[in-house]
Formats: sequence, structure tokens, C-alpha cells
Amino acid sequence: MLNLDKLPIFIFASIVLLLTPGPAVLYIIARSVDQGRVAGLVSVLSVEVGNFFHALAAAIGLSALLFSSATAFSVVKYLGAAYLVYLGVRKLFSRESALQETKVEPQSLKRIFSQGVTVAVLNPKTALFFLAFLPQFVDHSKGQISLQLLSLGVLFVLMAIVSDGMYALLASSAGQWLKSQRKVWQAERYVVGLIYIGLGMTAALAENPQ
Repeated sequence: MLNLDKLPIFIFASIVLLLTPGPAVLYIIARSVDQGRVAGLVSVLSVEVGNFFHALAAAIGLSALLFSSATAFSVVKYLGAAYLVYLGVRKLFSRESALQETKVEPQSLKRIFSQGVTVAVLNPKTALFFLAFLPQFVDHSKGQISLQLLSLGVLFVLMAIVSDGMYALLASSAGQWLKSQRKVWQAERYVVGLIYIGLGMTAALAENPQ
């Protein structure tokens, strides 16, 4: 069973992260603008298949770590909190804009799906994100750590399907306008940066129930 006290925080943080534009959203928008709604939705599914792979791997790996040593799990949890703070600080002070021109070559739907899954699965940043993000919302007292981790990962992926799907549908009909909104894209680093820092600090300062 999930910790219901932490679940609203997890959902809120996930929604904010998913709604703020990033590289995956830019890729989905580019596909939707260049090849239409179907291609955009296929790219959404491919990215989320890759994300689910990382969520599953994180659940298995972190659960195995807990079974071997609860102390080691706690160490990973706090290292994850520190990593989230690091990501937030780096994001805030980064001068790179998410609004870099994203160009994609026209591909068949089968190629778009396989390419998207491969890119998502081989993205080490996604793996590190799940390893740092998911443990912050696990409650040892609830038991079944692996099920908690997997449930959180699946919930994140399901929300990502909805949010990224909305971007695909919007971009397929109003993509050029969406890509022209520079203020929205420039604000992304501040929103995401503060969310990362907040998550990391909350996890680091939270009292351990065990």
C-alpha cells in the first residue's frame, strides 16, 4: 500500500514536472508538427514505453538493495535527494534554453516508435531520475517496497501519457504557435529547477519513521 500522506505531493510534483516543457515534449511537438497527430501520439507511446522500462528497473534494483541492506537503501535515498537538489540548482543557473530548434526527419510510424523507445531506454538521465525520485515517496512501514516503487513508477508513466498526449494533440493543430511562445519555454528552467530543489530538500529534511 502506498503512503497516502505522500501521494498528493508525488502527484503534484509529477504533474508540474510533466506539464513544464522539456526535451521529450519538444521531440513530441516536433513530430506532431512535422508529421501530424498520429505520428505525435506514436512518439508519446514510444517515450512512455522507455520510461516504464526505467521505472521497472528502478523498482527491481531498489527493492533488491533494500533486501540486502536497509542502511544502503537509506544512503541511496539521501544521495537521490542530493541529486535532485543538484539538478534543480543546475537547471536554475543553466543558460541553455529548452527552446532549441528540434528537427526530426520524417519517418514511418514503426520507425518512430522503435526509435523513440530506443532513445528513451538508453537515456541515462531518465534512469537517474527514477532512481532519485521514486524512493522519496516510499514508506518502509507499509511493506512491499517493490510494489510501492512500481506503483509510483506506473502512476508517473500514466500521467505522462496524458500530459504528453495533450501536447501532441495541441501541437498537431497549433504547433507553430506553441513553438513560438518563448516566454513559456524560458520559464521552464525556473519551474523545474525549484521543483527539483523542493523535492530534494523535503526528502533530506523529512523525519525517517524507521
